[in-house]
Amino acid sequence: MGKGSNTTLSMINSKHALLVAHGQPSDPNPAEDDLAEIANQIQTNVPEVTVHSATLASCGYLETVLDRLPASTPIYPLFTSDGWFVTTALPRRLGSRVNPIMPPIGIDPDLPQAVAQHLRDALSARGWQARDTELVVAAHGSGRSLNPAIAAQRFADALQSLAGFARINVGYVEQAPSIADAARHCGNQVLCLPFFACAGGHVQDDIPLALTEASFQGDTLPVLGYIPSVTSLIARRISEYSDTAAGD
Repeated sequence: MGKGSNTTLSMINSKHALLVAHGQPSDPNPAEDDLAEIANQIQTNVPEVTVHSATLASCGYLETVLDRLPASTPIYPLFTSDGWFVTTALPRRLGSRVNPIMPPIGIDPDLPQAVAQHLRDALSARGWQARDTELVVAAHGSGRSLNPAIAAQRFADALQSLAGFARINVGYVEQAPSIADAARHCGNQVLCLPFFACAGGHVQDDIPLALTEASFQGDTLPVLGYIPSVTSLIARRISEYSDTAAGD
C-alpha cells in the first residue's frame, strides 16, 4: 500500500484531493494498489493537485492518509451511486474530521457522455454500429437501498439517448434482474459494460460467471476507473472543486 500518496508532488503542490473506493476486504492490498494506479491516471490530468488514494477496506489506512493531509482536502468517492457507503460508511469513518465529500462518479451528469465516447471507440474498433449492437450494463444493485439501481438505470437511459444502441439491458449482482437475466438471449453483436468503479471481486468473478450462465457471446469492457475519458472527467471535477475552494 501507500502508492496513493505522491511525496514529490505533495511537496510541490499545496492543493490535495483524496480518491476513495470500497476496496476488497478479503484481500485489501491489490485493490489498494489498483486504486493508486487510477489516482495516478487522474493525476496526469490535474497536475496542480496532488491526488492521493485509500480504500475503505484497508483497516485504518484511510485514517492514516487523512491525518497526513490538510483538513480541507476534498474526498472524491469512486462509487457508482450515492448509496450507503457514500452517505453513511464514509462519513462515519471520517469521525470528527471536516473533509468535504464530493459527489460520486456514478451520479455525475457528464458520466454518460464520457462513457459514450469510449463506447464509440470500442464500436469503431470492431467495425460495429451502435444501432445494430446490444449493451448489457452490469451493475451492483443493493438489497437495502434503491439508490444504486436508480443511479445505474439513469445512467443507462442517458447513455442510450446519446449512443442509440439496439437495446440496453441493466442487470445486477445483488438484486433482480440478475446480470445473467439481462445478458440472456442477446445476439453475437453485444458488449457488456461493468458499471463498477474498480475491478474488484464482483468484476473479476461474479460478472464472468453470470455471463457464462447466460451463454453471453460478446466482449466485456473495462470498469469506469480504467476508461481514460472517465478519469479525465474526474480530474476536471477535482480541478473545478479546487478552483472554487481557492476562491472562497
